[in-house]
Amino acid sequence: MAVEDKYISYRTYLVAFFIFLMAMAIAVKLTNIQWVDGDHYRELAKQRTVKNFVIPANKGNIYSADGSLLATSIPNYVIRFDAVAPKTETFEKNIKLLSDSLGIVLNKPSSTIQNELRKAREHKNRYFLIAQGLSFTQYMKIKGFPLFNLGPYKGGIIIDQKTIREHPIGQIAERTIGYQRNRNEGYSDGKGIEWAYREFINGKDGKILKQKIAKGQWKPIRDVNEVEPQDGYDVISTIDVYIQDIAHHALLKQLEEYEADHGCVVVMETKTGHIKAISNLGRANDGSYYETTNYAYAESHEPGSTFKLVDLIAILEDKVADTSTVYDSHGGVMTYSGRKVRDSHEGGYGKISLARGFELSSNTVMVQAVYNNYKNDPTKFVNHINSFGLNKKLGLAFRGEGRPFIPQPSDKNWSNISLPWMAFGYGVSVTPLQTLTFYNAVANNGVMVKPMLVTEIKAWDKTIKKYNTEVMNPKICSDATLRKVQAVLANVVKKGTGSKLYSKDFSMAGKTGTAQMNYAHNGGMDKHYASSFVGYFPVDNPKYSCIVVVHKPNTANNNYYGADVAGPVFKRIAQKIFTDTPSTNVIKKLDRPNPKQDNDYNSYYVKAQKKQNVIPNVKGMSGMDAVALLGNLGLKVKVVGVGKVKKQSLQAGQNIEKNSSILLELS
Repeated sequence: MAVEDKYISYRTYLVAFFIFLMAMAIAVKLTNIQWVDGDHYRELAKQRTVKNFVIPANKGNIYSADGSLLATSIPNYVIRFDAVAPKTETFEKNIKLLSDSLGIVLNKPSSTIQNELRKAREHKNRYFLIAQGLSFTQYMKIKGFPLFNLGPYKGGIIIDQKTIREHPIGQIAERTIGYQRNRNEGYSDGKGIEWAYREFINGKDGKILKQKIAKGQWKPIRDVNEVEPQDGYDVISTIDVYIQDIAHHALLKQLEEYEADHGCVVVMETKTGHIKAISNLGRANDGSYYETTNYAYAESHEPGSTFKLVDLIAILEDKVADTSTVYDSHGGVMTYSGRKVRDSHEGGYGKISLARGFELSSNTVMVQAVYNNYKNDPTKFVNHINSFGLNKKLGLAFRGEGRPFIPQPSDKNWSNISLPWMAFGYGVSVTPLQTLTFYNAVANNGVMVKPMLVTEIKAWDKTIKKYNTEVMNPKICSDATLRKVQAVLANVVKKGTGSKLYSKDFSMAGKTGTAQMNYAHNGGMDKHYASSFVGYFPVDNPKYSCIVVVHKPNTANNNYYGADVAGPVFKRIAQKIFTDTPSTNVIKKLDRPNPKQDNDYNSYYVKAQKKQNVIPNVKGMSGMDAVALLGNLGLKVKVVGVGKVKKQSLQAGQNIEKNSSILLELS
């Protein structure tokens, strides 16, 4: 018995010893947690229950040249309710007043809201949705309501803020205005002005400290932010909203009529290089058109006959021929190294001058003029192209510029047909904006200016940075050459390939182009056309230059030429700019050597603006066009909807009464 008692005593001591060791281990561990690793675990707990959230800064606005908003940041608020936070006495005291106030703002019965709030408290809902999509004014109003005005801890209000980017003018110029987006991979990208000037637009993000209240649910710890966000700067663009609308709808109309694949139009101010309008429309599967790729800037392709201006300037500058030099078109077909060069006019043009060959866009005449004079020294001709900057990118601030290609005689792929093919715009590649820049230099008396889309960065009324016109080439050719070239470009419209566009009421100068695309691929089965027109207006004192390019027009009726497809867009833009938005610098009487020329914009404007005394039919017109027209007639215009005019409250033909109003319903 004594032995057994002794055995039990040993076991008791052993158990007690192990318990003592465990207690010591626990004490050591607790000591380590509290004193050695305490800071680490406290920080870990804090990270899991309290966290800083980013408050995106309000981006700066993008404005048009005339002060219209093109893109703006709108703060958007979501208000939720932590139904557990208020004390019972506080909740009961304010619940009725809060419900009444919310009922007015949310347009809901007060009793319904009160029942929802009581149910949220009963179910201990700490993230009950009150309202979302609120403006700053609505948010401030609700924040001041009874109970909510006590803050997040006593009143239970939870505020989530987001920033939404809006384009007030809709999809017009959407691709140029651009965007920024955050990718799932952790990086961001974008296009257009938004992306190119993001360092100014974005501002600096703020931070707000939030506490975790449930799985995936966080609420702010206090009313103030840890770091206040700093708004971005505003960007002032060169875009003119009215000219942009004209260009957009003129291009859209033609694309729809010809069922084209895509197209672009750019309108540029001659002296400054300011792009007043740029539209890039591509066709969707359903046949509609929308802004996709910036074709004017990104699409480098063979220009066709619009490139012939390079030929004419080079030839005249080198004095190897003159506009009066006569060439035989050889029946409209000539052969170079086994490859045929053809005129679009079957049978050719007989014997005509170089100037007339340009006006009629004769491939055989222009190729002869280049090949005969430069075949022994092609570098001399190509150097002219290089001096015009057509072998280099324009180098604007935007991503994705198309790469130009001008063959150089030193290249290993230079061949016997390189020179003659260049002469009529094949075997070379440039973007529409490059072509426009070149033609604009002719309109600007030889001064080549760089295209611009942004003029200023501003913080409210303070200028942060200003962008001035940049001269790329102070003189592309002599004044003598310029005078001859300008006369020939005017004759293209008066009596050349652009004669369908001629109007005695106002003058235009330019060049048509019709390029075959993909002619060398798949045996020519994928061949299609790019129709273009590039030029400037008015002829005597050019205010604007413009290029229009339409790709893959429907060739069913054999109407795919530049004058038929692209030319009407150019003419409509010129007409509407000078009919609806005349410039006093343009319409004033010009000092001309020949006053009988049909270029008097003053008389044309007076005739165009002569007031009617009856209501016009504006059905089918774009909303902006209809508003401008009716406003000029002295009517007060109200608009409902967006798009084209579907209905008008005053019928067409009835007399206009003073101070009368008209309601337009848009589709």
